[in-house]
Amino acid sequence: MSENQRELFDNAADTPGGNGAGGGWREDGHLRRLIDKNFIQYASYVIRDRAIPDLIDGLKPVQRRILYSLKEKDDGKFIKVANIVGHTMQYHPHGDASIGDALVILTRKRFLIEGQGNFGNLLTGDPAAASRYIECRLTELARENLFNDELTKFVPSYDGRRKEPVSLPAKLPLLLMLGAEGIAVGLSTRILSHNFIELLQAQIAILDRKQFEIVPDFRQGGLMDASEYAKGTGRVRLRSRIDVTGPRRLTIRSVAPGVTTDSLIVSIEAAAKRKGLKVRAINDYTAGAVEIEITLGQEQDEEKMKQALYAFTSCEVTLSSRVVLIDRDRPVEMDVESVLRANTKNLLKTLKRELEAERRNLLDKLHQMTLVQIFVENRIYKRIEECKSYPDVQKAILDGVTEYRELLRRDVTGSDVEMLLAVKIKRISRFDMNKHRKGMTDILTGLETADKHLADLTGYAKRFLKALIRKYGKAFPRRTEMTSFDPIELRDLTANELTLCYDREKGYVGYGVEGDELFLCSSLDKLVIVRGDGKYRVVNPPERLFVDTNMAYCAPMDRDRECLMVYRDEDGFSQVK
Repeated sequence: MSENQRELFDNAADTPGGNGAGGGWREDGHLRRLIDKNFIQYASYVIRDRAIPDLIDGLKPVQRRILYSLKEKDDGKFIKVANIVGHTMQYHPHGDASIGDALVILTRKRFLIEGQGNFGNLLTGDPAAASRYIECRLTELARENLFNDELTKFVPSYDGRRKEPVSLPAKLPLLLMLGAEGIAVGLSTRILSHNFIELLQAQIAILDRKQFEIVPDFRQGGLMDASEYAKGTGRVRLRSRIDVTGPRRLTIRSVAPGVTTDSLIVSIEAAAKRKGLKVRAINDYTAGAVEIEITLGQEQDEEKMKQALYAFTSCEVTLSSRVVLIDRDRPVEMDVESVLRANTKNLLKTLKRELEAERRNLLDKLHQMTLVQIFVENRIYKRIEECKSYPDVQKAILDGVTEYRELLRRDVTGSDVEMLLAVKIKRISRFDMNKHRKGMTDILTGLETADKHLADLTGYAKRFLKALIRKYGKAFPRRTEMTSFDPIELRDLTANELTLCYDREKGYVGYGVEGDELFLCSSLDKLVIVRGDGKYRVVNPPERLFVDTNMAYCAPMDRDRECLMVYRDEDGFSQVK
């Protein structure tokens, strides 16, 4: 044991409540400080670097690393997922399983990654094939709107061998498009996914300083009541779409997020057993779309059964939303409107930086083309014929083009001279001045356009968003239908659902007991059970409850009914209640 370790444990042993003579845990002990420090570091790491998405680009670190790896490998062709997982491991230190799972989830959302092969089934819950059998590539939407190395800040990867982006210069509201779920130390986040078109339209409304409202949208489709969404701080209720397809026949056409066809069927079977739903058969014909056919029992009302399915099965679920994210290296809780406003502000900033970078590049290109024109038109290349050393060649070129400084937009640098020396003789001999001047005119036109966009950045952003809607809107229509749900009368659905029986020989009562049938009741009823010795209980209808072999009374409780009880107390006196 080292001296530092010995000091730590000696210090811990001397603290009150510990194993040492001091018997305890001292607040200023080395071990306490070490544990506190390590816990804070671990919690901060999990929150910022694993579980919680970033406000700026809307991505978790593993998602950002996957997308950047795809960009590095992108040649327009599909790439084995196993290759991308391996490449991403150069940036992500948490193993291939988490990378593969995150890539499959991103691919299923269809916005940023296009898959080829079996990526599983969102509806049935079937898993994806092994990563060596499936392929993927970036979508055109991702290529055009996520990457720009000139605008990206890079930091060393976890082992220092490579550089990875701190944040992608995304021009899309990815956080609300994709949604997110994560559990970290002391907090969690659940951000529901929203519709692509509606998000961009809301951003246009923000730029126009108009009011807007956005509600979730899910790939599974179905029906949604978002009356309690409260800008992402509340909840939404989702229902499967159920059609009446014949006498005593219902067909389920969709499942709610987080529900698969298998889990839905299990919940229906459980409700049939627990709630007495009269279901004769359940057949699952799901392939590309959900199709679960339910055959009802005799004299079963189809509409009443629909209500029962919503009330007692996974045909209806409630999803709560809590928008927790990382903003400037700190976890914060926001609502979806604030997130979208921040995304729109970031869009303006990114577009401005892109235009400024484009303007710089055009100016550099114009400067170089002007230098080439001066170099060729004035035969400055002839001056190097008598030079005896490379420095003399560089000086001759520099002196020659500097004579025309008034035609240039900046001073001539050493890199400019190297660029001129790299011009091939073949290019000089075939130099087309008219074509060259046309190219310079095109650059000047591009500069004017960039300046025009910079002068009206809001209008430029609106045109950019409208162009995205025109180009990609048809691929991402709203799939979840907005509606309001009428309240379900559970009392009507559960009336007479249970048959209560009493086993007189063993003294058990309940709906799961074999014996004399007492009465029909609802699972919502309260039962009054009186034993032969006068003791009584008020309980929900039990599946199996021991009362006694001489039960005196059992019936549903009626709040309007008043009863008198006559009994003899311990002293032998008669009492009435």
